[in-house]
Amino acid sequence: MRQRLEARKLAMESISLSSKVSAEDAKKEEERLGVEVKSLLVAGSSLSVASKQLQESKRSLSGERGYGRLRNLQKKLRMRQQYMISQISLLYPVKISAGPSEEQELESFPSTSKSGIYTGSKPTNEGSLTVLGLHLTMLPFTKMSFFTDKKEVQKSATALGYVAHAVSLVSSYLEVPLRYPVRLGGSRSFINDYAPSVEPTSSDLLLSSSSNVNTKAVEFPLFLEGQETTRAAYAVFLLNKDLEQLLNFIGVKSLGPRHVLANLKELTRTIQSAEFLET
Repeated sequence: MRQRLEARKLAMESISLSSKVSAEDAKKEEERLGVEVKSLLVAGSSLSVASKQLQESKRSLSGERGYGRLRNLQKKLRMRQQYMISQISLLYPVKISAGPSEEQELESFPSTSKSGIYTGSKPTNEGSLTVLGLHLTMLPFTKMSFFTDKKEVQKSATALGYVAHAVSLVSSYLEVPLRYPVRLGGSRSFINDYAPSVEPTSSDLLLSSSSNVNTKAVEFPLFLEGQETTRAAYAVFLLNKDLEQLLNFIGVKSLGPRHVLANLKELTRTIQSAEFLET
């Protein structure tokens, strides 16, 4: 009986020690949970404050002086740009020449939508288009001979001067710096190319970007000088690149490198459309 009693005492002491350890562990766990509860309460209050701030920000953005006001200002700007571009269309109208003395307004082109998907047939023939009643004949710019009509050459140079002026005005109204700036002079206009004249060497690449050794502007005439046609043809190519830049800016693809007047008309038509206000 004494041995059993001693064994019971030892068992009770062991159980009592285990209970004490469990009680201490429970107390520590309670303290830890208390700290976490406090942290959650602090985080909840911070979240509540942030939610209130977010609601206030949403109310301020949706108010008269918020995002709605910004959209209204942007729409007014686009409407003003549309009006200015419409004046360019009146100043330099691009039309289809249907006959010797008959012209009709070119309303739209079966070109591309704003998503860049072609929606129709091929663009109108460049030779059938006129700007302010003048044809833009590209043949003299590719092949000049003694029998070339000098009047046609002069008319094409004048038409290119009109296009260059229109492109310059559109770029200023849209606030898009042209990649190839134009120096206006009527039928004696020029276009600048800032491309490097030679391939840069490894030592040139180490120079600062402010160095303009290889970025000197080269002027190309938008008219024929004597029998030289290469420079004038390249100038027309650069002018069409400026038109392509402006078309891409408003989300429209170019009609091609040989459609200067068609690209100009597509540019002004797209800007005057209702889609331009929603962009």
